[in-house]
Amino acid sequence: MPPSVDVDSITAYLSSLVEDRPPSEIVLDVGLVSVGVWLLLKGIRAARSSRRSLTTTRLRGPPNPSFLFGVGEQLEFAPNQDSGALFEAWSKEYGAVYQVPSAFGAQRVVLFDVRAIAHVFARDAGHVPSSAESGEAPGAKGTYDHLAFTKLAVANLIGKGVLWASGDNHKRQRKALTPAFSNAAIRDVTPIFFDSAYKVKNIWDELLASSSTNDEVVEVQRWMNHISLDSIGLAGFSHDFGAIYGKKSAVTDTFDAFSTTPPTKFYRFMFVVLGLVFPWFVNLPTARTQISKKLNDAMAEIAQVLLERTRREKEQGGNEMEKDRSVIGTLLRAETAGTELHLSHQEILDSMKVLLLAGYETTSTSLTWALIELSKNQKAQSKLREELSQFSTGDPTYDQLTSDSLPYLDGVVHEILRLHPVANEVPRVVVEDDIMPLSEPILDASGKTIASVAVAKGTNIAIPVEGINRSEALWGPDAKVFRPERWLEDGLPDGIPPQVKGVQGYRHLLTFIDGPRICLGRHFAVAEFKAVLSVLIRNFTFDFATPDAKVEVIRSFLFRPKVVGEQGVDVPLRIRRIE
Repeated sequence: MPPSVDVDSITAYLSSLVEDRPPSEIVLDVGLVSVGVWLLLKGIRAARSSRRSLTTTRLRGPPNPSFLFGVGEQLEFAPNQDSGALFEAWSKEYGAVYQVPSAFGAQRVVLFDVRAIAHVFARDAGHVPSSAESGEAPGAKGTYDHLAFTKLAVANLIGKGVLWASGDNHKRQRKALTPAFSNAAIRDVTPIFFDSAYKVKNIWDELLASSSTNDEVVEVQRWMNHISLDSIGLAGFSHDFGAIYGKKSAVTDTFDAFSTTPPTKFYRFMFVVLGLVFPWFVNLPTARTQISKKLNDAMAEIAQVLLERTRREKEQGGNEMEKDRSVIGTLLRAETAGTELHLSHQEILDSMKVLLLAGYETTSTSLTWALIELSKNQKAQSKLREELSQFSTGDPTYDQLTSDSLPYLDGVVHEILRLHPVANEVPRVVVEDDIMPLSEPILDASGKTIASVAVAKGTNIAIPVEGINRSEALWGPDAKVFRPERWLEDGLPDGIPPQVKGVQGYRHLLTFIDGPRICLGRHFAVAEFKAVLSVLIRNFTFDFATPDAKVEVIRSFLFRPKVVGEQGVDVPLRIRRIE
C-alpha cells in the first residue's frame, strides 16, 4: 500500500512560510518543501503505474528547459500572454499531438488534432458516449475531467455547482439548469440587455453634453463590467445591482477588485506553473486567494437573499412562478423536483454563484475586446454602423439578432469570440485509460507513424483554445487578423474554410469548449453581446485616447485586455456622439 500524503499538514506548513517573508525566501523554502513532496509523489506514481495495463504513447515535443518548471514558465509568461502562438509553433514542428515537459519532470499531452479534441470533449466530465454519439467503434471507455488543481480552485471560488461537478452529478445539475437558457427564456430577457446598454448611453450622452469639446475619454472596461453585472442580475435573478449608476455593494466592489487586480508574478509562478503538480498550493494564503474568498462570500450572501426573496414571491404568486423561465425560477423548481432534476439548497446557491461570475466576466471581456478591435479598424466600425443604421428608431428583435438579418454584426461578434477567447487553454486529466483517434497520422518519439495515441489514467491533457481558434492551418495565413468578413465570404458556407468544419464546438470555435461541458449560457452571452454592441455602435464612435496606444493581455480571473501604461486593466477610449 503506497503511503498517503498529509496535504493539510503540508498546506499549513507552506502557509507559515508565506507570511511576512520576502518573495525570494518564500520561493526557496517552498521550492525545497516541494522537491521533497515531489519525490514522495513520484514514488507513489511509480508504484501505481507499475500496475497499469496501458502506458501513454511516447510523443515528440520540445526539450525540457527546466526540471523544476518544464515549459510552464515559458507558457505562463509568454509575450502578451499568447501561449497559443507557442503551442501552435510546437505543433508545426512536432505534429498535431505532442508532449511538453511540465513541472518536476512530468509531461503533458497537447492536442491540435481536431478529431482527438472532439474525442476528449465528448468524454468530458466523466461522460461515456454511445458509439452512435461518438461515431466511433464501440468499446472506448476513456473519460476526462478537470485537474485536481482546477477542482480545488473552482470549489474555493464558486462552490460545487455545475462547473465543478462530474459524472451523474454534473448531468443532473446541467439538466436542471437547461430550461433557463432555452431560446424562449433568452427571448424573454433580451429587452434587459438593451435596457442596460441604454442606461450607459444616457450617462455618456450627459458626459458629452457637459464637455467643452465634442468628444470625451471613458474607461470602457469598467462600464462593460457594470453592464454585464446589472444584466445578469436582472435577467437571471430579477435583481438590479445598480452597478451602472455607481451603487455600492459587497458584490460590485469585490467583482471590481477581482477583475481589475491582476495576480502577481509570484502567484502565477506558484499556482499556475506548479499547481499542476501540487494542486493544494491553491489553499496557500495570498492577496489573490483572499479576494477570491471575499468574492465567494459576497456571492453566497446575495444568492441567499435573492433565493429567499424569490421563494416568498413564489409562495404569494401561486402558479405564476411555474411559468417563470428565469434562472432563479428554474432553480426554485429544481429544489422541489424529483430525483432526476433535484438540486439541493447548497447546489442552488453554488449554481447562482457560477452564473453570476460567468455572466459577468465573459461578456464584459468580449465587449471590451470588440470596442478595442473596432477602434483599431475604423473601416469595420463604419461598416457595422451602416448595417445597424436600419434600426435608427428602434432596436433589432431577438429573431433579428439571432438570424442572418445582421450578417456583419454576427461576423464581428464571432470574430471577437474566435480571436479573444476568455480562456487560452482547457486542461484535462485522463480519468480512465483511453486511445485517442487522430484525423491524420503523426510520428511518435521513435519516428514511427501512428494513427492513434494511447493515454494512461492520470495523464494531463492540454487543449490550446486560443491556438486552435487562431490556427493558420485551420483559418489560413491571416488567422491572427481581425477580419469579420471571413464569416461572410462567397463560395464558403458561413465563410468558414472546409478544414475548420472538423472543430466540433459552437460555430466551429472552442471558445465555449464542447461536449457535456459546453457553456450552458453561450446563446445567452451572444444575444447580450450583440444587443449591447448594437446600441453602442449606433450611438457613438470609438477610437483610442492616444494614437500610439498599445493593448496588452493580462491574467485576471480569466484573461483581460488593458492599454499599456494604464492602471489595473483600464482601457480608455475616446467617444463621440453620432448625430
